[in-house]
Order: sequence, then structure tokens, then C-alpha cells
Amino acid sequence: MKINKILLSTVLASSALMMGTAHADNNTRVAVGSALGGVVGAAIGQQMGGSTGALIGSALGGAGGAAVSADKRDRNGAAIGAALGSAGGYSVGKNMAGSNGGYIGAALGGGAGAVLGTKVSEDRRYDDRYDRRYDSRGYRYNDYRYNDRYRSDNGLHLGHYKNGKRR
Repeated sequence: MKINKILLSTVLASSALMMGTAHADNNTRVAVGSALGGVVGAAIGQQMGGSTGALIGSALGGAGGAAVSADKRDRNGAAIGAALGSAGGYSVGKNMAGSNGGYIGAALGGGAGAVLGTKVSEDRRYDDRYDRRYDSRGYRYNDYRYNDRYRSDNGLHLGHYKNGKRR
């Protein structure tokens, strides 16, 4: 029980220190949020359901922390990466160094998984945007939805053949 008090005070102190990262990069916020969520989830799960509860709690806590701190467009990728990273980190850390190692592994795995999930989501969004501009042969997409502004005449400019007159 004493180790839980020390762990909780460490989490509170580190979260107070990380309040200065409110203007930090998005990856930093997601990693810190996921790491804190994974540790708190593992500690609460350990008290409620033993080792299995800690594993599930670390996954849920890491996913929740990442989802809260991630950007709206990257929230799902960050949450999935953090859940997988926290659960994997907890299980590896517990096998290597016991219960405290599980907490440390949940924090490291959750942070790394959340950042990786965010990056994958950003890259996928960029690729989707790029793919919509070109057709299957590699040419620019020539649909009138995208270039309708060039073929309509609003009557305010002098075109080449406006009113049948040549220049």
C-alpha cells in the first residue's frame, strides 16, 4: 500500500510538472497523457482485479489518456496505439521487474504506442488527400467539381470571346 501512495504522489507531481506542456507539440501531449493514463489504469486495475485487472486497466487508461489529449482527427489512432502499447508494456515490464516494472512498462509502452498511432493516422490522412487529387493513371483528376470556376462566366470579366467579339 505504501508503494501505491508513492506511485500516486509521483503521478500527481509529474502531471503538475507537465501542465507546462499545454503549448507543447501534439506528440508530447499525447505521449504524456497516455503514459499517465496507463499508469493510473494499471494501479486501479491492480487493486480491483489483480494482475489481469492491471493489464486491462493499463490498456483502458492509456487509451483514455491518449484520446483526451489527442487531436480530433487523430483520436482513434492514438487511442488504439496507446491501448496496445500500454497492455504490451505492462506485461513485458511485469515479467521483467515485477509490479513496479509493469507500471513503468505501461507508461513507456502507452506513450510510444500513442505517438506511433498518431503518426500513422496523420500519414494515412495525407495519403488519402493525395490520392483524391490524381486518378489511377497518375494524371490530375479532371472533374468539373474541382475546376468549375474556370468554365463559368459571371459576366464581370472580359473573356476572349465575350459577346461574340474578338479582340
